[in-house]
Amino acid sequence: MFVAASTRCFSDKGFAEACHLLTDLEYDKVELWFDDNSQHLRPTDVLANIDGFFGQYRETTRLTPVAFTLEHDVPANVLHEMCKLAKLMRVAQITVPSSPLGTPFNEEIDRLRNFVRLANQETIRLSIKTKTGTLTEDPRTAVELCHSVKGLGLTLDPSYYLCGPHNARGIDTLTPHVYHVQLRDSSPTQLQVQIGLGEVDYTRLIAQLRKENYDRVLSVELLPELYDADINRLLEMRKLRMLLETLL
Repeated sequence: MFVAASTRCFSDKGFAEACHLLTDLEYDKVELWFDDNSQHLRPTDVLANIDGFFGQYRETTRLTPVAFTLEHDVPANVLHEMCKLAKLMRVAQITVPSSPLGTPFNEEIDRLRNFVRLANQETIRLSIKTKTGTLTEDPRTAVELCHSVKGLGLTLDPSYYLCGPHNARGIDTLTPHVYHVQLRDSSPTQLQVQIGLGEVDYTRLIAQLRKENYDRVLSVELLPELYDADINRLLEMRKLRMLLETLL
């Protein structure tokens, strides 16, 4: 396993500035966060000139890209183009959101089977994020989706289970299906708290992942909008990186 950081941590800033800050914090691997509703990194802008973006990226930073995350659902053709970009950048992992609660299960299976098919064409691993308010809110449903869609994995975000409506069920059943991990510190009542003040058991989580021979990314994903102005975000990111590297 190795530690990376998501540009989501600096989604309130420009992409180039986010990369610069991550380099200053001594991260050497990065997860690219895409959201058409932000000014950070928009899929429509990137896909308008894939080769141009790739060239610009290499000029902007030496950070090694290890994963993509799409904040919102996208049409199948957009996902396919994102997979092509990932292959060009030697990124093997893309995370997409699960559909909202209330979406018919069979409808979600059809969507995800098509997405996995497109990802497989470019040799990309595809996973859905575990998140409150989506079909993966319940760990049992998340596992059922993986069983129903061959090749589909999970992007595990334990914070949403710690403070979500299914926090009593645990996440042991999820780890065999995990392709990617996104981390912050959380409490049963707050999705994000200062590092060390929450109840995310990083030691146990890493031990569970090791049992499944997980050898991929632990991605730091702090949410800027959930920090008070007086919290030093840079310090928080450095603390979590050092903590994870110590445990590894």
